[in-house]
Amino acid sequence: MQAESIKAIKPLGFQWETNNPFLFCVHHKDSYPRGNEDLGPDASLAGRSIGHDFVPKDGWRMYHGDKIPGFPVHPHRGFETITIVLEGMVDHADSMGAAGRYGGGDVQWMTAGAGIQHTEMFPLLNMDKENPLELFQIWLNLPSKDKFVDPYYTMFWNEDIPLINHTDKDGLKTGIKLIAGQLDGNKALAPPPDSWASKKDTDVAIMLIRMDPLASWSLPVCSGDISRSLYFYRGNELMINESKVPAYQAVHLAEGTNTEIKNGNEEAYLLLLQGKAIQETIIQYGPFVMNSRDEIQEAFDDYRRTEFGGWPWPRPDQVHNRKPGRFARYADGREEIRR
Repeated sequence: MQAESIKAIKPLGFQWETNNPFLFCVHHKDSYPRGNEDLGPDASLAGRSIGHDFVPKDGWRMYHGDKIPGFPVHPHRGFETITIVLEGMVDHADSMGAAGRYGGGDVQWMTAGAGIQHTEMFPLLNMDKENPLELFQIWLNLPSKDKFVDPYYTMFWNEDIPLINHTDKDGLKTGIKLIAGQLDGNKALAPPPDSWASKKDTDVAIMLIRMDPLASWSLPVCSGDISRSLYFYRGNELMINESKVPAYQAVHLAEGTNTEIKNGNEEAYLLLLQGKAIQETIIQYGPFVMNSRDEIQEAFDDYRRTEFGGWPWPRPDQVHNRKPGRFARYADGREEIRR
């Protein structure tokens, strides 16, 4: 029988069920082949639904790309995207003129606000070996008063993100990568200024957790109006309080309860999403998340009229050349280079 501290345990699909204030979470894992001269796959694309390829044929997908996998130019309004890249690279370009390449543990946090267009392409940089890619994309809602803030994006470079190491009584380790929130007196890097995560008492937390085989770790208790979900995306099995949880399951935790996690006999990897709900009506239509149907129609009308600033790049699937390492170039001219 499921412990009272757990609301539900559900198998994970491609898109993961989330709780308010989160809107969406997806886990991309693709074993791309060697790249060609154009940063696309050095392999036949025959048999794929080009432009809408979400079937993992041969272990990888083109998504909405026709030559390079990924997501060519598309708009957003009214929420934030948080992209955590565990392996591989992502090329970013947007309608503000900003650009970047990030991966290998980096996180991009983008506030769409009043409206932005951007690309998320997956350049296959290696021509002599395979190009594995693994990432999460998370959508975090904005309250109505912040849905029309100016668009903004920031980078959390892997080497700057706090990593907290816990050792249990048996000497076994749990590592927690703190992307948002606080843990054991440690604070994550500052989220964008208009984010729900930047507000007082919203308790937004995003953590990547790795546990040694047989390791134990306790998730600190939080207040009763904070929702928590654990996504067990790799491993064998866990015991969460009195419930046995097989791999690739979502565990939605009851509010304000203790959470004791005991790992099985393989390394375990989990994603934690936590936060206070935004108590407002949510109306979502594709890339727009607003509070009424009239605001959704307004978003479409504004996009048709202004294209949210237009598209300053030469191609809809904008990628950068093969040479640069990780970098971010912001709309105000600032530039960060990471090799």
